[in-house]
Amino acid sequence: MPLKKLLRLPLAEPKNYKKSRGRYSNKLNLDDLINAESSLGRTLFGPIPEGHQREFFASKKNVWYWYESWMDAAGRPQEITVRYEVRPTGVYKRPTGGVYKKIEGDELENFVKAAQSYLTLVKNKLYS
Repeated sequence: MPLKKLLRLPLAEPKNYKKSRGRYSNKLNLDDLINAESSLGRTLFGPIPEGHQREFFASKKNVWYWYESWMDAAGRPQEITVRYEVRPTGVYKRPTGGVYKKIEGDELENFVKAAQSYLTLVKNKLYS
């Protein structure tokens, strides 16, 4: 899927939920929906190693997150959060405490494939 097409994809409305005055009638809030989507998104990258936690989700239009936590060999907790922003000029990532950097090549191709797979999975499992 080309980057321009990814930019135009709407986030889907949840199935069997009706919006009334900007709220979903079954009392689910945005956090509930993100958690449901993330539970699917974390499965896209294969098995999660023992002791790891993984999340991958779109928090709002054109903003995506990858989060992973684990214990290192010394038993200290480790974690990383990467924020991806899809802009008209490209996809930019910012790891925890870092600066935005435009992604290109294989990394860009992998992100677009993951985003497309996520959107398809979430649409089919939650919103259709």
